[in-house]
Amino acid sequence: MRKPSRAVSEDSDDLRPEYRLDYSKARPNPYAAHLKDKAVAVVLDAEVAAAFPTSESVNIALRAVMVESRSSRKPGVASRGSNDQQRTRPAPAKKPRR
Repeated sequence: MRKPSRAVSEDSDDLRPEYRLDYSKARPNPYAAHLKDKAVAVVLDAEVAAAFPTSESVNIALRAVMVESRSSRKPGVASRGSNDQQRTRPAPAKKPRR
């Protein structure tokens, strides 16, 4: 005979006992400083990920695109990311709260 399944209420915010953590014992990650600004995660579409089996192959392809885009630029034309010729608009004034 099967045991009746326990019904879990949908509005229950309680965690199971094995997932309750004692944060008073938490410590800072000693390796976090070494990893800072070294890795970036990007989510690829399934068909793109299928075309590139490794992260190294993705990096090689992107570097080739970067080299090609640099060589195809016309001299004297600023790129969109150039900070020296970007114009910025002032932030709109905030309306006072009532």
